[in-house]
Amino acid sequence: MSTPPVLPRPAVDAAVSAERHRLADFVADLTEEQWATPSLCAAWTVRDVIAHLTVTTRLTVPRLLWAAVRARGSFDRMEVDLAAQRAEAYSPAELVAQLRQSAASTRRFPGSTPMDPLMDLVVHGQDIARPLGRRLVSPPDVVAACLAYVAPNRFMGGPQRLAGVQLVSTDTGWAHGDGAALRGPDIDLLLVAAGRRAGLDGLEGPGAAVLAARLG
Repeated sequence: MSTPPVLPRPAVDAAVSAERHRLADFVADLTEEQWATPSLCAAWTVRDVIAHLTVTTRLTVPRLLWAAVRARGSFDRMEVDLAAQRAEAYSPAELVAQLRQSAASTRRFPGSTPMDPLMDLVVHGQDIARPLGRRLVSPPDVVAACLAYVAPNRFMGGPQRLAGVQLVSTDTGWAHGDGAALRGPDIDLLLVAAGRRAGLDGLEGPGAAVLAARLG
């Protein structure tokens, strides 16, 4: 197993800023119908995903506590609720402007790491782009670092999701885990590691059947 790709902190912050601008540019010209397109996240439309990505830099501790109580302690339900509230409160143009305004901010969700907002942007960018049938490309070193971060991340369910499967990157040669091999580009491996079945379309190897059954 090779050394996992890692970005230094200044590069992570710069990448977060660049990804926010990239995604804002990507969605700025969407039609009303496209904004309402279901994303790869079952509970969210494209508009909900962008709304979610504007939460992180604007969430205060009192607001977080209120949202957690309202969601009865469920982190997933809380995220869905917060995104839905912002999607309803702001127009697509306002959400795009807010995403641009937050580009240089280093504020992040309490308890999260600097890589979390970067991973969130890269994965959610694909959550939007693929259902729209459009291509969104992030820098290879950023995608590789996100993959190396998500795959072993217990909070995100990586180890449980990928048990018995070895990820093998055809971009960098990096490998993670043991078991049935799953080979392909980093961006598709990242989606699978994050629980998106759509990533399997670009992957091959015996591990594909294992994860196809596991991801449903």
